[in-house]
Amino acid sequence: MGKHFSNKHFNNKHFNKKRQRNAREFETAEIIEFQGSKFEAERVLPQIKALNPTQAAYLDALRAGPQVIVLGPAGTGKTWIAATYAADLFRNRKIDKIILTRPNVPCGRSLGYFPGTLEDKFAPWAAPVVEAIKERIGKAAYEIALKSGAIELVPFEVMRGRSWKNAFVLFDEAQNSTLAEIKTFLTRIGEDCTVVINGDVSQCDLTQASGLRAVIHLIKSQMLPVPLIEFTREDIVRSGLCAMWVRAFDEANL
Repeated sequence: MGKHFSNKHFNNKHFNKKRQRNAREFETAEIIEFQGSKFEAERVLPQIKALNPTQAAYLDALRAGPQVIVLGPAGTGKTWIAATYAADLFRNRKIDKIILTRPNVPCGRSLGYFPGTLEDKFAPWAAPVVEAIKERIGKAAYEIALKSGAIELVPFEVMRGRSWKNAFVLFDEAQNSTLAEIKTFLTRIGEDCTVVINGDVSQCDLTQASGLRAVIHLIKSQMLPVPLIEFTREDIVRSGLCAMWVRAFDEANL
């Protein structure tokens, strides 16, 4: 009987261990997925390479200080460099969060026409930044970081009252912010943050004065220690067609 009891006890113990192991595997499925995506994200990637002197100055400014304002036409790499640099900081665990925001001023259909929550509505506008981040950290790691709040898409409607620290904050299309909006944004920034403000003042969709223009004036008039990186159409790297159309519209004053 003792031997039979011993075998039964062994079998139950074995079964319990197996059941506990299965439970742990189920409970840690997301952790395993995250570890797998981290492995994908930690693959060897080429460093960000400047394609012209202005991009080199941009990268130097990112490495040297907490805030950079980047101006210039489409196709110069303003947003891509910022998003890729942020992703690399996140991959290397030098920051806890990536914050993406932009004014809700459409150049076409209004934000209200998009379905879903405010964040869902905001997501299509953040697509270029999101794709650049996914390229560096992997799609699975991006989705998990988004779910956990390590990557945030923050519409301006919910900006007030927020505060960030130990984060990379990218404010894209800043030429479409009002003075009140850009003031709200600049006063959200906490400790250990890198802030990039991107914009093209020649493509402002506002019916009132651009807040970005006011900030540029403050930096220049008060000699504030914030680098201004200014791309020109000669710095366009997206494609020859992009450069051609930017030049054509500029020369026609359109």
